Amino acid sequence: MRAIKGVLGLFGGTLRDLAPILLIVAFFQIAVLRQPVDNLGEIAVGFLFVLLGLAIFIRGLEMALFPLGEALAHAFVQKGSLFWLLLFAFGLGFGTTVAEPALIAVSQEAATVMAEAGAIARGGESEQGYADALRYTVAVSVGTSLVIGVLRILKGWPVHWLIIAGYVVVVLLTAVAPQEIIGIAYDSGGVTTSTITVPLVTALGVGLASVIAGRNPMVEGFGLIAFASLLPIVFVLLFGTGAELWA
Repeated sequence: MRAIKGVLGLFGGTLRDLAPILLIVAFFQIAVLRQPVDNLGEIAVGFLFVLLGLAIFIRGLEMALFPLGEALAHAFVQKGSLFWLLLFAFGLGFGTTVAEPALIAVSQEAATVMAEAGAIARGGESEQGYADALRYTVAVSVGTSLVIGVLRILKGWPVHWLIIAGYVVVVLLTAVAPQEIIGIAYDSGGVTTSTITVPLVTALGVGLASVIAGRNPMVEGFGLIAFASLLPIVFVLLFGTGAELWA
């Protein structure tokens, strides 16, 4: 009985979260566009799949990824090795980002547009090489951002000063970077926050802050995602500037 109530509560909470989206779409379709909905049955089935998938995903985060991230943070602190902790942080950021489908799509689209603009040679090999270079640049930047974020938690550095300094660098690089790369660089900061990266990184930060003496998890445990969104902009701007100078 308790299990049934738990399942119903899980699906009820997910349905409540999705309800505003459904109501907005229905309002504009019925009241504004005033058009019949094509394939209403397929859409309803698809909505049920979304409801089911999102509910299972959220439950999976609660059962696996959040506890795993916190457990890893505790284990590395107990091990007492800064090198392995930072190496793990870099590997976590790099590994989850390099396989991010959104980043792969953006990198390939950027390569196609750059080829059409004449910035790089046309052809599958040239475009694929540019896309791969862009993707790995972003992955390295996310790994580096987690290293900085972990050091911030360990050292107690104020997050706002680091973020301000980072965006000052972004503004300065924007002034000298090629125009073609600026939009790509700014979009790269958004596609790095994937459904796997965010919960693992958040759990890692909170776990570290909770086991280090003098650290408040609410104050020190969050902020890693901000670095993961900021540094890709810097690295891609540098990537575009370097590519232009090399050319």
